[in-house]
Amino acid sequence: MTTTATITKQFMTSEQLLEHWQGHRNLTRRVIEMFPEKELFEFSVGGMRPFAKLAIELISIGGPALKGIVDKNMEAYNEEGFAPKTKEDILKKWDEETETINTYFAQISEERFQETFNLFGQYEFPVYQNILYFVDNEIHHRGQGYVYLRALGIEPPFFWERF
Repeated sequence: MTTTATITKQFMTSEQLLEHWQGHRNLTRRVIEMFPEKELFEFSVGGMRPFAKLAIELISIGGPALKGIVDKNMEAYNEEGFAPKTKEDILKKWDEETETINTYFAQISEERFQETFNLFGQYEFPVYQNILYFVDNEIHHRGQGYVYLRALGIEPPFFWERF
C-alpha cells in the first residue's frame, strides 16, 4: 500500500498581511498629506463626505477593531471620540493608530485568523476576512480621495508606491 503525503503551503504569512495593510496605510497617509488644509475638511464631489471624514472613519476602524478582536470585545463601532481641527491632528492620530495596529496585530495567533468574530457586534466573519475588509474599505475611500485630488488639480501619488 502506498500513501501520499500532501503538503499545504501557506499563501501568505500574518507578517506579510500586516505589511500589505501598512503599505496601504502609508499610501493613504500620503494622500492625506497632499490635501490643502481647507479642502481636506470641506471639499467633496457629488455629495460624498470630505476626505477628512473618510480619514476619521479609517482611523476609527483599524486599531479599535484589532483591539476588539484581541480582547474579544464586540462593542459597537464609534467614530465620535475623534474630532480633528487640522490636517496635523489627523496625521498625528493616523500615526498613533498605525502603532496600535502593529501592537494588536502581533497579538493575534495564526489560529485566531480562522476564528469567526462578531466585529463591532455587526460583522460576523473570520478574523482574516475582517482584516481584509479594513484594507478594502481603505482602498475604496482612498479612491475617493484620488478623485478629490484630481478635481482640485493635484496629481495623487502612484497607487503602487505604498512604501
